[in-house]
Amino acid sequence: MFNIVLVHPEIPPNTGNVIRLAANTGCALHLIEPLGFSMDDKLLQRAGLDYHEHASVRRHASWDAFLQATQPDASRLFAFTTRGSGGHAQIQWQAGDWLVFGSETAGLPQALRDSIAAPQRVRLPL
Repeated sequence: MFNIVLVHPEIPPNTGNVIRLAANTGCALHLIEPLGFSMDDKLLQRAGLDYHEHASVRRHASWDAFLQATQPDASRLFAFTTRGSGGHAQIQWQAGDWLVFGSETAGLPQALRDSIAAPQRVRLPL
C-alpha cells in the first residue's frame, strides 16, 4: 500500500479520519511535528473511532527526522499541493509510494515542496 505523510496537521478530526483511512487500507501514516493538537485530543479520537489500534502511525520530530528514519526513495515522494505541475491521473502509482500533504491552512512549507521534483508535485484543485 501507500505511505501517507501529514506535515504539520492542524485539525484533529481531519487527522483522525486519515487514521481511520490508513487502518482500513493498510497504509502507513507518518505525522510530521509540530502537530496542531495533542494525540489525546477527544476530537481526534472521535474521528478515528476505534481504528487507532489498527493503524500504523509514526510521529517524527521534523521533516529531516522523517527522512532519516524512513529513507524514502526520492523518486517515489509525491507532494500534493495547489502549486502542483500535474494531476493525479498522470502519475503511475506504485505500492510503497509516499503521499505528502501539508497543513490544512498553509499547505507544505515552500522549502519542503521545492525539495520534491516538479513532476512529483501533484496539483490539488482547491
